[in-house]
Amino acid sequence: MDELEQVRDLFGRPRLDPGAQNRVWRRLTVRRRRRRLSWLAVPLVAAALAVAFFPHESPVPPQPQVSGRSLLLAAAATAASSPAEQGTYWHIKKLRDDTKVIELWATRDGRAWTSEKGRVKRVKGGPPFSMAGRDLTFEQIDSLPTDKAALTARVAEMLPPDSRGLLADALSGLLWNKPSPPAVRAAAYRALADLPEVRYLGESLPGKAFSYLLRDGSMRTIIIDPKTSQVLSCTDSRPSERKEQVLEAGWTDKGPDLG
Repeated sequence: MDELEQVRDLFGRPRLDPGAQNRVWRRLTVRRRRRRLSWLAVPLVAAALAVAFFPHESPVPPQPQVSGRSLLLAAAATAASSPAEQGTYWHIKKLRDDTKVIELWATRDGRAWTSEKGRVKRVKGGPPFSMAGRDLTFEQIDSLPTDKAALTARVAEMLPPDSRGLLADALSGLLWNKPSPPAVRAAAYRALADLPEVRYLGESLPGKAFSYLLRDGSMRTIIIDPKTSQVLSCTDSRPSERKEQVLEAGWTDKGPDLG
């Protein structure tokens, strides 16, 4: 007989208390419920922590679409506010087809030089500038209208009768290929903004791309920087792609190395 049985024999078996039994049962039931509730609370706590540490970001409102016309008008405003450049030579430097560097220097009295592959030679004949096959002197470029409607009309007069596809190209040529005064460049940008054939293609780093069709059906694309009003490049689509990147354009006192 073990010690527990001896105690029971000495003191008798304890009488069961129904009240005590009920109290013990209630305590066990409460403990089970608390354990169940604690497990059910885990997902709720996790959700609360997720909200606290990873709050939902409010959706970004859609940005307004920028129109090509507004970009051209912005470039016009920049050009109009640019000071008139000073210098002895009008100088433009271009990289053609990523291989050839071509340069032009021209003075107001009609002298001009070109350089290709580092070899400088004098330009003979008429003025180094033209529009739709017609020569343009510095004086004619300087005297172009600074109102967009008047400039469009003047340029249209200089074009041949069948000038489809030439107006946009002639106006864009005033932006970079010719020594146009700031007010004339601004008018050319405003005129281009009103031409339906000029299409905005979107961003093309580091500028904005615009295109128009040429007379032969090929597409010309120019990249401009509205913040500086500079034309950065010009690309023709066919018959074979031809690209000219503008490296420098403006007035300078440094002339060609005639060595």
